[in-house]
Amino acid sequence: MDAIDLLLGRVSPAQLAEPGPGSDQLQKILAAAARAPDHGKMQPWRFLVIEGPARERLGELMAQSLLRREPEAPAGKIDSERKKALRSPLVVVVAAAVKENPKVPDVEQIVAAGAACQSMLLAAHALGFGGFWRTGPIAYDAEVKRALGFADGDAIVGIIYLGSIAVAGAPKSAEVAAVTRRW
Repeated sequence: MDAIDLLLGRVSPAQLAEPGPGSDQLQKILAAAARAPDHGKMQPWRFLVIEGPARERLGELMAQSLLRREPEAPAGKIDSERKKALRSPLVVVVAAAVKENPKVPDVEQIVAAGAACQSMLLAAHALGFGGFWRTGPIAYDAEVKRALGFADGDAIVGIIYLGSIAVAGAPKSAEVAAVTRRW
């Protein structure tokens, strides 16, 4: 696939299904993510792969996070939150392990982890899989971060869902003129 076609053709699918990337494909996806731009060669990204029954544990973390935010949430909303972890056969939580560096501000380390998320999605697309990027309140929940093994100072920048495309997503219109100006 031509690189420009790859970049312009990737969309977030409306629904994912089995199969997800196999171990060799996942290694390629993670290797591509680890080649993201990285000021200071700090490699701030951390990848947590969640698949199989571990997705149910992630779903429980999501439900408990919702209950901390909304103790009176109805059962249906809690169940819906729990099922989010099952939206794809493979989930990769991407965090930035931010380290003090006078030459590389925190924001640049977080953006580098975000670039790793984008590279991950593009690599999955190149291999014939779909993927979408989410965060939401759980990404900012200190208890969720600790339960996933991240440090308090780490920033979850993406929850990447990967799998086979079951329902295609709508292509985004490229509103480049609306966001571009010359100086």
